[in-house]
Amino acid sequence: MEVVHERCCGLDVHKKIVVACLLTPGGTTRRTTEVRTFGTMTRDLLHLADWLAAAGCTHVAMESTGSYWKPVYNILEATCTVLVVNAQHMKAVPGRKTDVKDAEWIADLLQHGLLRPSFIPDRAGRDLRELTRYRMSLVRERTAEVNRIQKVLEGANIKLASVASNIVGVSGRAMLTAMIAGVDQAAVLADFARGRLREKRDLLEGALEGRMNQHQRFLLNVQLHHLDDLDATIAQVSEEIELRQRPFTEAAVRLMTIPGVGPRTAQTILAEVGPDMSRFPSAGHLSSWAGLCPGHHESAGKRTSGRTRKGSPWLRGALVEAAQSAGRSKTHLGEHYHRIAARRGKKRAAVATAHTILVAVYYILGREQVFEDLGVNYFDERRSQRTTRRLVRRLESLGYTVSIETAA
Repeated sequence: MEVVHERCCGLDVHKKIVVACLLTPGGTTRRTTEVRTFGTMTRDLLHLADWLAAAGCTHVAMESTGSYWKPVYNILEATCTVLVVNAQHMKAVPGRKTDVKDAEWIADLLQHGLLRPSFIPDRAGRDLRELTRYRMSLVRERTAEVNRIQKVLEGANIKLASVASNIVGVSGRAMLTAMIAGVDQAAVLADFARGRLREKRDLLEGALEGRMNQHQRFLLNVQLHHLDDLDATIAQVSEEIELRQRPFTEAAVRLMTIPGVGPRTAQTILAEVGPDMSRFPSAGHLSSWAGLCPGHHESAGKRTSGRTRKGSPWLRGALVEAAQSAGRSKTHLGEHYHRIAARRGKKRAAVATAHTILVAVYYILGREQVFEDLGVNYFDERRSQRTTRRLVRRLESLGYTVSIETAA
């Protein structure tokens, strides 16, 4: 096969060591192979960078294994082109398995241009990614802590969640604080309700009649303090994200014109894909990278599966959440959600709507324009004749005689 990169290196990265296989021209037909092992401390990685620079290495490839590739990438990105490759894309032929053979296999694939690199943003983008992903982890931890509070209340025979939609809202928090202080009377606890929840005082009194022990009051006290700490940390991380995303404020504002996309979702989208869409040839490539496009699995002329492939779980989660929110809006995205949910279910409808949102993101960022809603009747107007025939057949199946007349 044709040699694409004459001076290249394959790295087999581990937690404590990096095995490097360097390929350089050795003559008219032969190539020189040199294998060395380095540590993963910064000083060792600097020695690796100096060794590659002295050999004139231009391209380096390694597997995207956990987070062990990040220190190596941080050191080498300034001196050569670094390819971080999905391990599934370069599995070696089954046989003897050693670190040296892995590095040689990666280098062999790299020199012939057979590796497809993963999308790695620049340093500022990677920093922003870490912040938004950490905030999402904190939000999930907060949700888990609220569920733990709910378990404690259920164990005390208190059914607050059956009446109040948010047990840690203003009303719920006041009731929980009173329970921790030792208040047991249901009528007194129900009096802490605020807003529209006061209209359900009778139901509240029944839900707040429980049997709470001292250890449950202790658990509620600890859990509420943990919840406060998580809220403070989330607010602190959000401030840092807003500070780092100021250069992309206009892009975030344009993204928020999409139904269901709020400030946090817009920040997550910009952190995961970046504001520059030129790195993706089309909206289909972006959807495929994110794992939101329909799968393609065909054999013997039959399509066996259409499930989506694995992509970015952080971006996928944010877009599916935005799609569920858009499904409650009176827009063409909401209509799109309901049309698919009626046939395939809400989960598939959320993924399909998330795909539509991501396509809109591609054109909004690429063309620097805002979202334009096509209207609730967009799908009916696009297929007016088909919709008419379907509705006529439906009415005729119910025993009616239908005649169609165009309105003036």
